[in-house]
Amino acid sequence: MKFLPRVAASPRGVVAVAAAVAATAGLLTQTGLPTQSVGAPAAVQATGLQQQLDALLADPRFEGSQVGLVVRDATTGETLYDRNGGTRLLPASNTKLFSSTAAMHTLGAGFRFHTDVLATAPVRGGKLRGDLYLKGYGDPTSLESDYVALAQQVAKSGVRQIDGDLIADDTYFDKVRLGDTWSWDDEPFYYSAQISALTLAPNTDYDSGTAIVDSLPGATVGAPVKLTLVPANSVIKLVNTATTGAAGSDNTLTIERDHGTNVVRVTGSVPADDTGGQEWVTVWEPTLYAADVFRRALAAQGIQVDGHVRTAATPTTAQQIARDESMTVGELMNPFLKLSNNMHAETLVKAMGAVAEADGSWSAGLGVVTDYAKSVGVDTSTIRLSDGSGLSRKVNVTAKSVTDILIGVRQEPWFQQWYDALPIAGNPDRFTGGTLRSRMRNTPAANNLHGKTGSLTGVTALSGYVSTKDGRKLVFSMISNNYLVSPRSVEDAVGVTLASWTDQAPVAAVKPDTSRSAQVAEDACGANEWVKAC
Repeated sequence: MKFLPRVAASPRGVVAVAAAVAATAGLLTQTGLPTQSVGAPAAVQATGLQQQLDALLADPRFEGSQVGLVVRDATTGETLYDRNGGTRLLPASNTKLFSSTAAMHTLGAGFRFHTDVLATAPVRGGKLRGDLYLKGYGDPTSLESDYVALAQQVAKSGVRQIDGDLIADDTYFDKVRLGDTWSWDDEPFYYSAQISALTLAPNTDYDSGTAIVDSLPGATVGAPVKLTLVPANSVIKLVNTATTGAAGSDNTLTIERDHGTNVVRVTGSVPADDTGGQEWVTVWEPTLYAADVFRRALAAQGIQVDGHVRTAATPTTAQQIARDESMTVGELMNPFLKLSNNMHAETLVKAMGAVAEADGSWSAGLGVVTDYAKSVGVDTSTIRLSDGSGLSRKVNVTAKSVTDILIGVRQEPWFQQWYDALPIAGNPDRFTGGTLRSRMRNTPAANNLHGKTGSLTGVTALSGYVSTKDGRKLVFSMISNNYLVSPRSVEDAVGVTLASWTDQAPVAAVKPDTSRSAQVAEDACGANEWVKAC
């Protein structure tokens, strides 16, 4: 990876046009309008909104590719536009609309993850005469400071020496670390970290299962680049062959972990006048990473561990010495959805399996997610969920199913907190605008449209809520697959069109931004919404 500077029961829809005409015509077009069949009355003329959306989807970037777009009234479920709404498509991170809502329902907005420190042996004279257990229950927000707080609690309990081992227990989840069909070449990068019930994040984006490599140029040209691990740990092994280049030279720094190991190779060159940067790397087996950071925290409190660090299950007879609790699931929705954090999605899926089915696996958790979607009106026989984040290329949903979720959850008691956690178009604040912070700025959609983005190579999606100029609340879902040039500017034009619409007077058509600067920005971030610079 190249070095990057640092910058996460519904109403059923009905066709908008006259049902009686549709019944006699017998057929519907892709826009939901009746077509003329032999002996049938003439088709109803398309509305102005439908015409404008049709024009946007006539963009040549869709030639040879697929696009689905459904627009509905958020209150009544009435369908205002339907282009391929029942076609299964790859949604990328729009999958998080399914996992996040199921988590709010199943776990509850007030649910907290926790991490425990336990022991079975007595403490005599400050010595724990046995093993110390660190047991994780899936907290994806655990920071180094949380492990320090746990170590402080252990010290307050009177422990000064552990004559056994430090045992890391991640058995609350299964041992499957990576999701179904996750790509091997994504594995070193922070958006594809391993999932463990005992893990660690290096920062308050809560990128669990990763560490940060800070870099600075050396003191002289030709000197090694200076590297620092955040947090400090003995699990990752840095192999540094990167050097300092002349001032003004290209930054060619590359930081990447070898497959199957925690060897991180740093190569390339950093110009002497560079101000420094950061790169995230995933950790092989985050359970041991968390345990290593905890052992360091114990040492800082003057607590000596005589034995080794190893993994095992905690005996049922163990007694709790310390506990750390996370933020609530409702509060987690903000970093999760604003920054489209894949690891949060997968942790929540496994947690739902553990809580609802006593099985912390993807299969159990995805069953819970599917059941919830069905309960709010989604025809789950027409979709397939293979993970919680959308990194899997086996996920298939329809634009119609996404709008079913968006409508169905509006009656939930936690809806407002979840709705506020969605990225908000055009708001430059990182934890308000999220992945939409640079999109639709200075348009009627800005600070209006709340939506979930999605992107993989050849995939872009945007679904959410927007109010028209008349104040009518709409839901929409647009999913595009298998294009060669990103149509993301068309997504934005659809959002602005919906936000600009009024039934009171004709509205000027919104055109996609085809400027050179817009395309450069789209190409830079279009393949992956999780790139930290975007």
